[in-house]
Amino acid sequence: MTGADAIVKCLEAEGVEYVFGYPGVAICPFYNSILDSPVRTILIRTEQNAAHAASGLARVSGKVGVCAVTSGPGATNVITGIATAFADSIPMVCITGQVISEVIGSDVFQEADITGAVESFVKYSYLVKDANEIPRIFKEAFHIANTGRRGPVLIDVPIDIQNAEVKKFLYPESVSMRTYKPTVKGNMVQIKKVAAELQKSKRPIICAGGGVLLSNAQKELQTFCEKHEIPVVSTMMGIGVMPTRHPLYFGMVGNNGKPCANRAMNESDLLIMVGARVADRAVNQPDLITNNKVLIHIDVDPAEIGKNVGPTIPLVGDAKHIFADLLEQEIPSGHKEWTDTLNQYKEAMAPKRNPNPAYVDPAGFITMLSDKMQEDAIYVADVGQNQIWSCGYHIVRKGRFLTSGGMGTMGYSIPAAMGAKLADKRRQVIAVCGDGSFQMSMMELATMRQHDIPVKIIVLKNNYLGMVREFQHYTYQDHYSVVDLSGSPDLERLSSAYDMKFLRLENMERADEIIDQFLEKDESVLLECIIDPMDLVK
Repeated sequence: MTGADAIVKCLEAEGVEYVFGYPGVAICPFYNSILDSPVRTILIRTEQNAAHAASGLARVSGKVGVCAVTSGPGATNVITGIATAFADSIPMVCITGQVISEVIGSDVFQEADITGAVESFVKYSYLVKDANEIPRIFKEAFHIANTGRRGPVLIDVPIDIQNAEVKKFLYPESVSMRTYKPTVKGNMVQIKKVAAELQKSKRPIICAGGGVLLSNAQKELQTFCEKHEIPVVSTMMGIGVMPTRHPLYFGMVGNNGKPCANRAMNESDLLIMVGARVADRAVNQPDLITNNKVLIHIDVDPAEIGKNVGPTIPLVGDAKHIFADLLEQEIPSGHKEWTDTLNQYKEAMAPKRNPNPAYVDPAGFITMLSDKMQEDAIYVADVGQNQIWSCGYHIVRKGRFLTSGGMGTMGYSIPAAMGAKLADKRRQVIAVCGDGSFQMSMMELATMRQHDIPVKIIVLKNNYLGMVREFQHYTYQDHYSVVDLSGSPDLERLSSAYDMKFLRLENMERADEIIDQFLEKDESVLLECIIDPMDLVK
């Protein structure tokens, strides 16, 4: 058995079904060995998207996503995808080929110090120096990626190590790392303190982040909130922790969130932040949320607690375990006066749009689309105005909402949607992007076609980099710079080139009919929606 064979055996032992990647000489031994494996390889058209696709698969399946690329530019191209996964705590193992061990450091062809380059964007990285260490390294890598605060791990494997003989392959059954022992169970003393504060609270609220979804704690959170009538808001990454129309859910907080959600958080007397970083996009003035209230911060990563704002009660642990323990505590139920007040805010502060009837109203369109989608469908939003409209108007029922929140990486939606579709082929998967973000990953239409991945794509087209144009509108009084997307492709012809069904919607008159056509079959469809170039997300 060679080192490359051993890598494949490790992936099989971890139950990996798909590897997204792009070959090159330095990773060829691995791709040669995987031909004899049931693990399926997906040829992505650019390396960054291999990581995005692995991310989409990981977020839907709960398993570790895997990508594999070659050395040099292959490795450096994948960095943005790794950084995107790191910012959103997505479990991933990225395998990179490397030049021959003995010439590392001599600047030979396609050499890059990838372990050094990704240091600030990974949970851990390995440079393999002995093929016999491959089983241990891969077992550790998968364990690190998918425990504690999840995230990407990189394994750099020189080509000579891939070709070297492995004397005895034995995949470890367990992992014991002296320096890595994440806390999962919450401290019971702290949990009792939380219960005591909840007994005194008149206006409690929970702000749920992506960590709730990563720990698969939606059921426990919803049960806890319903039992005690505690309202919930979410960060962008937390969208989907509760159904959008649940009577106790009041929307996304932050600069582009619901005004009623922000007001609810500000006026609460007890705030539980769970699985959220308290970062600027969700809380741009941390001091405001600590005034005249008890702040409880729950996170599996102790480094996040107190980083941006000091909590009254810090609680380290996995959200699923902590809410299960909180459900066992004696806490008075019922906050009807508080929830009635928030419902009044919700009605009074509802956004009032005045869309141009000559174009598609993105808000109305997304809501109409949501109501017609299958209830467990997966909606993948890209970055830009399309993301903010999606956050504000997509209706989650039993499905998932995926996007790039922490890094805000344009071009994320299409490859992530491909990974999501492969993770659960029975579910409807829709990628929504702008015409800017679409052009950052439109080459993946070839991947969808080659590997028969029926993802539906919506392009909200306004011929601008809309979010930047909107910023320039407010900040520079319509002095626009480098945001005009003139020269973009004809999407109907592009769809034809990939044998893909194409639909166009120019205003809301035929929206009902076109959406039905878009959704009727489990096939790849590209839907172009013409948006008012001057429309604003506000």
